[in-house]
Amino acid sequence: MRSLHRIPVTAILLSLAALALPPPPCLGQTVAWKPARPVELVVGVSPGGGIDRMARTVQRLMHERRLVEVPMTVVNKPGGGSTIAQAYLQQHAGDAHYLEISATSLLTNHIVGKTAFGHRDFTPIAMLTDEYIGFLVRADSPLKTGKELLSLLRSGPDSLPIGIATAAGNTNHIAVALAARAGGGDVKKLKVVIFGSGGEAMTALLGGHVGLVATPSANAVPHLQAGRMRVLAIAAPRRLEGALSEVPTWKEQGADIVVANWRPVIGPKGLAAPQVSYWESAFAKLAQTGEWKSEIARDGSVGNFMGSRELASRFDAEYAQFKSVLTELGLAK
Repeated sequence: MRSLHRIPVTAILLSLAALALPPPPCLGQTVAWKPARPVELVVGVSPGGGIDRMARTVQRLMHERRLVEVPMTVVNKPGGGSTIAQAYLQQHAGDAHYLEISATSLLTNHIVGKTAFGHRDFTPIAMLTDEYIGFLVRADSPLKTGKELLSLLRSGPDSLPIGIATAAGNTNHIAVALAARAGGGDVKKLKVVIFGSGGEAMTALLGGHVGLVATPSANAVPHLQAGRMRVLAIAAPRRLEGALSEVPTWKEQGADIVVANWRPVIGPKGLAAPQVSYWESAFAKLAQTGEWKSEIARDGSVGNFMGSRELASRFDAEYAQFKSVLTELGLAK
């Protein structure tokens, strides 16, 4: 009889241990991520402002719908047109426990030299809403249509005092400049009056101190319904719903003007793909809830969810557009 070869016991034990180990990850496989501690949702305005209200709606619905497993806290960092909030965000590079609900000032502040931080210094997460700019006149104004306004901006851009809030170079100002450009007028001759709030600009319009106001279209609704004002055009890609459904877009009147105050979510620089994916998914689920849709409609916003990659492309495209207009206005640095 042949003798059997003896296998050392240590070799058997090593083989069994190897079988018990999990398989190595495949190349390109990403490891799932989720927040491990409370999340700060940063806003660059004081409590009660529009962005603050949106952040608190996000906080509440994320908790009620259990879209995030850890608490979210709204942290107000007002001042400098959100530059203070963004400086704070940049202190937490690579940490996805810090997010900001931002605004178009993310682009314009950098263009006009208010901050060294540009949109590429942050991680785009998701776009939440758009709030398109409306062009308002008093009900007794001789201007009846957007086309008539374009004609006036061509023949006498300095003959019409135009009210905007709250700073030169913002999207209200950009929308006016794009209208002048579309009409063939000289944007540098525009007679723009800056007010401290949209309410002040509306009061000035009703008092006859300015002849036109460019403002987020939702601000027009109560005045439109009361018969005090008329909306000549809205800088939206399509007609809005509800009380503004009868107002034509600029595109319908021959001018390719689309300008919105938007609300994106951004993170600090250096977030990893699994971190971005987690938040992108959470905000996508939020955007589909009925409560979210009702809340943003109440504030006059339009839901326009887009993910990180599409948002990055939009930032790039609008930065180029805004810089072109602000350079023409002599405001770009």
